[in-house]
Amino acid sequence: MPVKIRLQRRGKKGKPFYWVVAADARSKRDGKFLEKLGTYNPNTNPAQISLDVDGSVKWLQNGAQPTDTAKRILSYKGALLKHHLLGGVAKGALTEDQANKKFEDWLEEKDQKVEGKKGDLAKAREDAKAKALDAEREINEKRKAAATEADAEVATEEAPAEEAVEEAATTEAEAPSEEAAEGEEKNADA
Repeated sequence: MPVKIRLQRRGKKGKPFYWVVAADARSKRDGKFLEKLGTYNPNTNPAQISLDVDGSVKWLQNGAQPTDTAKRILSYKGALLKHHLLGGVAKGALTEDQANKKFEDWLEEKDQKVEGKKGDLAKAREDAKAKALDAEREINEKRKAAATEADAEVATEEAPAEEAVEEAATTEAEAPSEEAAEGEEKNADA
């Protein structure tokens, strides 16, 4: 029976979530499987992968062939490296302690890279947030300046209008009205 290590789709529409499984090559994509080896969630950044490395290595040693995507996942988590190192132990090129030491060193280096990427992503998010806040502050300052200018213009326009109204009121009070002047002229004629 040919065995494949492949992904089995779970999740909902638009939000895929995968199980990494060892299954008969003839079974359906989401059908029966022999063993669940881990999970893969591509919806997060970086993608979340949990994998039973020892179970995967056991299946690889028994002849299971990974699909392309499953092979990348196995490589990312170190299952292919461990399989390779155990092959060296079987041939006598390495001792088991040396193989375990190399694998542990590789895992530490990989964890540092992943943490560095997470840190870079967090820093990029903070920078983007800071830029957005700066842009928003700038826009708010422009709005405040425009509002202040508009208030100043309204105040300067209202001041001459008030002065003109006051001047008109004072000239009317000082000058006799035209009707009164006409009435005096009629009285003088009569």
